[in-house]
Amino acid sequence: MPLIDRLVDAQNLLKAISHSPVTLLTGPRQVGKSTLARQTIASPAPAFYDLEDHRDLARLAEPTLALRDTGDTIVIDEAQRMPGLFPTLRVLVDEDRRPGRFVVLGSASPDLVGLGSESLAGRVTLVELGGLRLCDVGAHRLDDLWLRGGLPESFVAATDEASNRWRDDYISTFLERDLANLGFRFPATTMRRFWTMLAHYHGQTWNGARIARSIDVSETTVRRYIDALTDALVVRQLPPWFANISKRQVKSPRVYIRDSGLLHRLLGITTMLDLERSPALGASWEGMIVEQLLTRFASAHPTYWSTHAGAELDLRLEINGRVLGFEIKRTARPAVSKSMHSALADLDLDHLLLVHAGPHRFPFADRITAMSATELLTGDDPLAAL
Repeated sequence: MPLIDRLVDAQNLLKAISHSPVTLLTGPRQVGKSTLARQTIASPAPAFYDLEDHRDLARLAEPTLALRDTGDTIVIDEAQRMPGLFPTLRVLVDEDRRPGRFVVLGSASPDLVGLGSESLAGRVTLVELGGLRLCDVGAHRLDDLWLRGGLPESFVAATDEASNRWRDDYISTFLERDLANLGFRFPATTMRRFWTMLAHYHGQTWNGARIARSIDVSETTVRRYIDALTDALVVRQLPPWFANISKRQVKSPRVYIRDSGLLHRLLGITTMLDLERSPALGASWEGMIVEQLLTRFASAHPTYWSTHAGAELDLRLEINGRVLGFEIKRTARPAVSKSMHSALADLDLDHLLLVHAGPHRFPFADRITAMSATELLTGDDPLAAL
């Protein structure tokens, strides 16, 4: 597979390793965690333990001895398979808090990887690896990244057909094996129906009762299903923002399939022409841009905002002390709506960006700017002039 340089993610990983004794690198299956760690860590002879390999599990039968400090960084892959390892890491780190002692890789949320059972507070830095960034592949590959998604093997496949086959296999393997390995014992057929149903609600407010009726299970069960997919980092539940206003506001999260390529396979979309003809076009574009923004502006406290009267804002982020709103439209001729003015006033935004598919940036009104998606996602500092 051709390697794609992921310079920003490598810098984020190196920064964490340089000041923290434990770095936890999380991300969905096949997103490139192991490759990034091997390419980035410059320790003379870093020790790698892959906990999906029975030989490495045997080597860690006595973890205190196996993980003794040799001065090199120790990488532990698929750590969620051995949550009992974290108490040992805590003890070893407390004996010597040298930065860069351990890099722990996990294909699930921090709680599932092991932090929920054994706190490493004050000892660990969390780094999340998402799919490929637009700046990794180049602005000219935006449509390819959108159609195929950001999982590296899907993106670099020789043809769209090969990419589709890879993603179909990924979905099957994830449902039949990976969820069980994370501790979720759900029937694969039922979970496929649920995940496919969820794809049809991509970008919409979560309505568990409606989905439960559609697949003939209880609302409590679908709640467990969506939480499992969220913990496995393949679904995002974007929480709502509540403003102190008199309007009735939506209180349920908005749901996205995090990888646009997986979304398209669940919806049966195989080509760019299929996507352009699909009623899911706008929601797919919105979800892809949301994920790219959250990858670029990490730790920005993402929320969305919506009222029962119809006013809404796709994304609210806190970046460098400013509150910014993002409205995302798949159009080359964006226009300001009444809803945007409501969001600007009710949420006390410092600025609102209308992210569009065209090539240009231009001001619309006071504190409202239209900006191309490619500039926002690949520019050196696209927010500096706002």
